[in-house]
Amino acid sequence: MTDMSSIAAHARTGSVIDPPVHRLISAVPLYVQIAESLMTRIESGALSAGDRLPPERMLSEMLGVNRLTLRRALRVLAGQGLLIRRQGKGTYIARPKIERHAGSLVSFTRGMQRSGYTPGAKVISFTQSTVDASLSKELQLPTSAPVYLIHRLRTLNQEPVLLERYTIPAEAFPDLQQFDLEGRSLYEVLEEEYGIAVRRARQSLEPVSATEYEARLLEVERGAPLMLERRLSFDENEHPVEFGKDLYRGDRFRFVTEIAPLET
Repeated sequence: MTDMSSIAAHARTGSVIDPPVHRLISAVPLYVQIAESLMTRIESGALSAGDRLPPERMLSEMLGVNRLTLRRALRVLAGQGLLIRRQGKGTYIARPKIERHAGSLVSFTRGMQRSGYTPGAKVISFTQSTVDASLSKELQLPTSAPVYLIHRLRTLNQEPVLLERYTIPAEAFPDLQQFDLEGRSLYEVLEEEYGIAVRRARQSLEPVSATEYEARLLEVERGAPLMLERRLSFDENEHPVEFGKDLYRGDRFRFVTEIAPLET
């Protein structure tokens, strides 16, 4: 069981943070202070990945707060992917998150291999349809143009971590279904088999909650935090190559980017 004595010591003073700081942020709700204190200890390594937190009754007594306040604090941390609740087993500290660089365009396969992971893929569906009106402009296609709709589940060391959905112009990549999209990177296939390389992308990130279907595939609880990445990729001639919607597990990934110099 995790050693919570340092947190309990702060709790006996009426706060879970150092007293000098408490004077400055006394208006901050207690549950937020508890969440921030636990977050600091998780990020510093004082609370280790895989550690089980004490039962709610014991932890609330150690912190000197009621269970409702404690639960609100734990919900904050669970929503950020720092805690994992296991039905009938308790609450655990989540593993350190994998960094995914949002400011650079690197295929998932190649990026994870560089980080020492073994990536895998399972094609859930591969169909051909006509592009819908909302994407025809983005992909610079007429509304009747054929497109591939590809849905893949990505794994790291055999653990499901990412759901990918691609919309790809079919006429630009005829017979794409013949290639191994479970053993090869999609970008690798496009470049090596069709001579079209992705050179840049416009993308956005937003937090979402897992639906029942997504939770089942990613092996998380329904409502678990996910990060949605929407991406429109272009080749060297500025032609759209693919539109992607990727769902990353919030407890496994952190998105980072380099900040440009301050504008003056």
